[in-house]
Order: sequence, then C-alpha cells, then structure tokens
Amino acid sequence: MEFVEYILYIGYALLIIGALGTVVGPKVDNPLIRMLNVEVPAVGVALVFLTYDEALALMTFIAVNAVLSLILVRAVILDAEYKEND
Repeated sequence: MEFVEYILYIGYALLIIGALGTVVGPKVDNPLIRMLNVEVPAVGVALVFLTYDEALALMTFIAVNAVLSLILVRAVILDAEYKEND
C-alpha cells in the first residue's frame, strides 16, 4: 500500500471513532472533552480531503472548522456562565 492509502484509512478511522465519540459525548460534563469529540472527526475529514488532493475543499473545510470551533468555545463559555448564575 502507498502512503496516501494509509492516510485515507487513518482518516476514515478517525471519522468513525470521532462520530461515535460525538454521539456519546453529550453525556460528558467536561466541555473540553465535548469539544475534542467534535474535533476528532473533523481531523478525519481533513485527512480524507487531503488524500483526494482537493485543495479548495480542504482550505474551505479548515476555514469553516476554525469558525465553528470559535462558536463552540463561545457556547461552552456561555453555558458555564449560565450554570454559575443559577
């Protein structure tokens, strides 16, 4: 097997494991673990894009992922502040 195929299979594995972690993730109270559960499948998708050499799709995915990470962090902070006030 070539190196590109290894990256493709690692990307698929991260995508599947990360998707399962995201399903189980809402049961966890730690916000950092919740965010990591979302980031693992994102890295898997990025590796799959990388193996297909879709440069534009990869750059778009990275840009959208960065914005979504900022939104997720802000939502976690607001959730923590809301729980403190109650």
